[in-house]
Amino acid sequence: MIDSSPPLLHYYGKLSRLPPQIPTPDQRNDLPDGIALVEEYCQLPLIDLSCLSSTNEKVRLACADAICRASSEWGFFQVVNHGISPELVRNMRREQVKLFQTPFEKKVTCGVLDNSYRWGTPTATCPKQLSWSEAFHIPISKVFEQACFGEFSSLREVMVEFAAAMSKLARLLAGVLAENLGHPRGVFGNICQESNCFLRLNRYPACPMSSEISGLVPHTDSDYLTILSQDEVGGLQLMKDSKWVAVKPNPDALIVNIGDLSQAWSNDIYKSVEHKVMANRKKERYSIAYFLCPSYDSLIGSCREPSIYRKFTFGEYRSQVQEDVKRTGRKMGLPRFLL
Repeated sequence: MIDSSPPLLHYYGKLSRLPPQIPTPDQRNDLPDGIALVEEYCQLPLIDLSCLSSTNEKVRLACADAICRASSEWGFFQVVNHGISPELVRNMRREQVKLFQTPFEKKVTCGVLDNSYRWGTPTATCPKQLSWSEAFHIPISKVFEQACFGEFSSLREVMVEFAAAMSKLARLLAGVLAENLGHPRGVFGNICQESNCFLRLNRYPACPMSSEISGLVPHTDSDYLTILSQDEVGGLQLMKDSKWVAVKPNPDALIVNIGDLSQAWSNDIYKSVEHKVMANRKKERYSIAYFLCPSYDSLIGSCREPSIYRKFTFGEYRSQVQEDVKRTGRKMGLPRFLL
């Protein structure tokens, strides 16, 4: 039988035999003060987006306030009645599963979706830095190019519709966040052209060492805003009040989280929160994320003074993140850019 999964177990074995080069937080005794390795379930703020189009002004304002409050207090929230139909989500998931069922060697070599396939963690130097997952990280500009899909023509039909719907939702939410700080609703739409944004299809295979391995290692997102559609398996965890809390899947909801660029732009009013995905011993997990990003030469600055962070371009930020991960095994993020 031809295997569709990447050789993660073999890679894990190689990393296990290497002498540790870079200590990770789980391997050290010097965890940051106050950080506990406690896991519990949380109920993310749940926001009904249909209220944004209510004829009642108080209802509209209350909904916008809930979005902004959740972005400040949690950095994460869930949305229902978001305008993306359950049928579209099901169709996208069906095509996603078909894509990942393609033999591993073919995914690596066929060049589908702009050669965007990736698996594991190339920079990992120990098992704790390994992400037990595979993904297609696709520039939205390529979603509309038929040549990028090869034999996966049915995937293109659904993905074009899904990407457009996620983009519309991301800009709606970003507009609410901008307006809350006294800026025009379209400010992020002008900065984040569709060609700069990404859609990421994720698969997390079942992992026999699930208690030791992350499906996706702890990180924050290097964008303005992320929208996540996940299946019923669960595994997403976020840092809240100095401890890891697990998010219960809600089949009717999408998950929204604030990215590093929004935290910098808002001068720390909105919070980009560390999160991870836990591997599952018995079940594979699927998710799809939309990333609202600017161009690499876009200048990121605070929306108000005095600024906490120095100005930087998105390209500079991404380069620093990649350098940090390669050198230390971890993303340092915004603290690098503090004044």
